[in-house]
Amino acid sequence: MTHFPGHDDLAGHLSRRRFGQLAALALAAGASAGSVGLTSPAVAVAVTVGADAQDYHDRARRLAGSDPVLRALVTALTPGIDLPRPPAPEPLKIFDNLAFLSAGWVSAMAVLTDDGIVLIDALTSPAEAEDILVPGLRELGADPETIKYVVVTHGHDDHFGGAQYLADRYGARVLMTRADWDLIARTRPDNAPTRDLEIADGQQLTLGGTTIQLHHTPGHTSGTVSSVIPVRAGCERHTAMLWGGMNPPDTLTELRTYLASIHSFRDRIRQANVDVELSNHPNDYGLERVEQLRNRPDGVNPFVLGRPRTQRFMAVMDLMLRGRIADAEAAAGAVGGSGQP
Repeated sequence: MTHFPGHDDLAGHLSRRRFGQLAALALAAGASAGSVGLTSPAVAVAVTVGADAQDYHDRARRLAGSDPVLRALVTALTPGIDLPRPPAPEPLKIFDNLAFLSAGWVSAMAVLTDDGIVLIDALTSPAEAEDILVPGLRELGADPETIKYVVVTHGHDDHFGGAQYLADRYGARVLMTRADWDLIARTRPDNAPTRDLEIADGQQLTLGGTTIQLHHTPGHTSGTVSSVIPVRAGCERHTAMLWGGMNPPDTLTELRTYLASIHSFRDRIRQANVDVELSNHPNDYGLERVEQLRNRPDGVNPFVLGRPRTQRFMAVMDLMLRGRIADAEAAAGAVGGSGQP
């Protein structure tokens, strides 16, 4: 594994594109050598021969049980669901070194380190960066002038929209996978941030003694990134995951890619002892948990699921995606059987 050097060293020694190329080359061998199995031994999900989509979705609901986080995930991954557009909540530190900054239907996380801030996503626009991210950080006692990096989980404008504003105002470096830099160059050239650093699979981003792991999890887009983040609350230490793009794609090939990403990331978070779950959309009971924490700051942190429950979160995702794939396979079979092209 390699890590991004410090902000000043980075600017002085490597061009933006060259840095991404070198990082990718350095990690290529390790990524192939460290490939993981398709299921985690913690909560294995068996393939059911002949199962249809409803079978998988029913199994997901049974696995979720009465758990509000897992039940919200089942709902979010149910085909045809319309996700809510709730009002923006007030900012909150959900851990001592992690701030939650939200427009309601989409959120960003700020990792607070001794040497500055790493933002995970940048909301939808320069206006939201200026009106939500910047004052939200100040309200929580963090200085937006110290934003060093903006990690964009994927190339949709509700996640990169404020990135260029932050780069222009504070000199923040913007990170995205090569695939999604290419995506936004094709689809949103009008408001895409200037192409900057490329994230290689398994890349480590280190700032102020905090190291964030960045893993490719294609599916939602071809370059989606999910992160593993060390967090702390007083003397307690935890490890958080943030799945980079929840809404499944449409094509059978992309759905299979998404499922493979669930498998690989699930094994990585098991190895990292992840016990905290985060999301950039309100698809995981996250906004409700923010308010629970705000109202009971001295109680149990509702974002700490524990390792077995975090693995069940991924197992529910697995089952819901298998249901989507079963639907897509049935549709493809129906088209093929009808003789239509």
